[in-house]
Amino acid sequence: MIPRYARPQMEAMWTPEARYGIWLEIETLAAEAMAELGVIPKEAAEAVRARGGFDVDRVDEIEREVKHDVIAFLTSVSEHVGEEARFLHKGMTSSDVLDTCLAVQLVRAADVLMEGLDRLLAALKARAFEHKLTPTIGRSHGIHAEPTTFGVKLARFYAEMSRNRTRLLAAREEVATCALSGAVGTFANIDPKIEEMVAEKLGLTPEPVSSQIIPRDRHAAYFATLGVIASSIENVAVEIRHMQRTEVLEAEEFFSAGQKGSSAMPHKRNPVLTENLTGLARLVRSAVYPAMENVALWHERDISHSSVERGIGPDATIHLDFALHRLAMVIEKLVVYPDNMKANLDKLGGLHNSQRVLLALVEAGISREDSYRLVQRNAMKVWDNPNRAEGDFLNYLKADDEVTLSDDKLASLFDLDYHFKNVDVIFNRVFGEN
Repeated sequence: MIPRYARPQMEAMWTPEARYGIWLEIETLAAEAMAELGVIPKEAAEAVRARGGFDVDRVDEIEREVKHDVIAFLTSVSEHVGEEARFLHKGMTSSDVLDTCLAVQLVRAADVLMEGLDRLLAALKARAFEHKLTPTIGRSHGIHAEPTTFGVKLARFYAEMSRNRTRLLAAREEVATCALSGAVGTFANIDPKIEEMVAEKLGLTPEPVSSQIIPRDRHAAYFATLGVIASSIENVAVEIRHMQRTEVLEAEEFFSAGQKGSSAMPHKRNPVLTENLTGLARLVRSAVYPAMENVALWHERDISHSSVERGIGPDATIHLDFALHRLAMVIEKLVVYPDNMKANLDKLGGLHNSQRVLLALVEAGISREDSYRLVQRNAMKVWDNPNRAEGDFLNYLKADDEVTLSDDKLASLFDLDYHFKNVDVIFNRVFGEN
C-alpha cells in the first residue's frame, strides 16, 4: 500500500496504534469476563480497564529482544497496569488475540467498503435514469451489434454491483468470528463462556472449532469477494476507457481546469482514472491466491499465513476502498455525448437492423438460410462501401429483387424505438417498480 491510493479512514484501521488498540480491548474484555466468572480478581480487571495502555515504540523495542509481538505487547501493557497485569492473557494464546483482532479489522473494513459500494450504486442509478433512453450502439466482439441505451449499460453495472454488495455482506458475516480457545483450541485453560462474552461485546460470533486459529477458509472467501468486486470495478472502467477512445468518444472522464494529459502533447485528454482502476483491480486480485494458499496449514496451526495477512489485509482493503470511491467519482462526473452515440449508431448505414429484416423475411415465407443469405449479401455491400451513409442498407434491400418485402415494410423495420420497447422491463427488474 502507498499513500497515493489510500483514503485516511481505511488506512487508519491498519496502523500499529489501531491494531494494538484492538488487542488491548480484547485482553480487557477477556479480563472482565474472567472476573465476572470469578476466574481472576475483580480488582485486576478494573486495573486493566483503568490503566491499560501501550507504547508503540516500547513494543517494538521489546519485540527486538523477545522476537514475539504479542509478548512484547503484553509486557508494554503490564508496565502501564502494574502488578495486577499478571492476570492478563490467562489461559489464552497469541492467536486468540491476533485472529480475533483480524476479524474485527476485516469486519470494520467491510463496513467502510460498503459505504463506497453504496456511493457507487447511487451514482450508477442516477446516471442510468438520466440516460434511460439515450440511444447508443451495442457491441459484441467490439463490433456494432444492435442498439441499446446508455442507461441500460449503466443498469447492467448497477445490477452487478448490487450482487457485489450481497457478496460483501456474506463475506463480512463469514469472517466475523472470535476465537479465545487457548492452545490447540480445546479450552483446557479458559472457559468457553469467556469467548462467548468477548464475542458478544465485539459484535462477533464464537468460532465453532478454532484449533488455536480461526480457519482460513473464512478469510479466503473474504478476499475472494474483494477480488470479484475489483473485477467488477475493472469491468466498468474498461467500458469507459473504450468509450473515451478518440474514434468513439461517446463518454469521457471529467477533465478539470488546469489538468494536463501529457507531458509531450498538450492536446491529450487521457482516461487516466479508469486506467488506474484497472491497475488497482489487479492489485486487489493479487491478494486472492495467497488467501487461498493460507487455508492449508500444518495440523492445528502454523504461522505461514501470518506474513501473508499482514500484507494483503491492509493492501487489499485500502486499495479497494480507494477504487470504489474513485469509480463513484468518475460516474458522478462522467461527461456523456449523446450526439456522438447517435452518430456512431448510424455509422454503418443501418446495419444494426439486420436481424429485424432477417426475421421479417422468415415470417414472409422465405427459409432462414435464404433469408440470411439475402440480408448478408446486402449488408456486405455496406461494409465494403468506404463512403457508406445512413440509409444505405435500406436502399440496398429495396433494390434487391429477391427481397420480397415492400418498401414500406422494409422502412418500418428501421424504427429505432423498436429496440427500446422493453427498457422499462429491464429497469423494473434492476431497480424495482418506480
